[in-house]
Amino acid sequence: MEARAIARFVRVSPTKADRVLRQIRGLQVERAQEILAYSPRPIARQISKILTSAVANATNREEAAAIDLLYVKRAVADSGPTLKRIQPRAQGRAYRVLVRLSHITIVVDERGAAAVKTVPAGKPEAKGEAKPTKREAKARPETAGKKAGTKKAETKKAEARKAETKRAGTKTSEAKVAPKRKAGATRKAGEKKK
Repeated sequence: MEARAIARFVRVSPTKADRVLRQIRGLQVERAQEILAYSPRPIARQISKILTSAVANATNREEAAAIDLLYVKRAVADSGPTLKRIQPRAQGRAYRVLVRLSHITIVVDERGAAAVKTVPAGKPEAKGEAKPTKREAKARPETAGKKAGTKKAETKKAEARKAETKRAGTKTSEAKVAPKRKAGATRKAGEKKK
């Protein structure tokens, strides 16, 4: 059961809000509240209020969700209108100041107790699986088939190129190649620039 909370026209740029939202996406609600409570960014306090509102929306429905099973399903900062302001500068100039606004949406959902993603307090989040070593990659049959397939494709391309050059009337061995000049060498008196 999904519940959401939206805060519109929040006076922060979407990129600054997204920095904080990235930290709580996919986390259990309790853990997300802890992260927001100790975040040094000023927008974290406002995001914490939005998250609390989303949790309240989830628990006050007819099918009340257990707070322990709620997690942050989606957390997005969309751009709102931009306020144009003028900053007076020296010699009668005026610099443009763009005050960006954003619409912050947080969606919470209920998840089974076994599948809840939690991050220990002092450890960073794991970023996917570990990559296989070279030896493991060679041992896998699916990677060996891919290598063989690419060699066949390369030989077919080379044969096609040879056929094209024969049709054109020149062989690859007969093609004239200009001699390379050494760096810093000067031209002879009658030689033209190419």
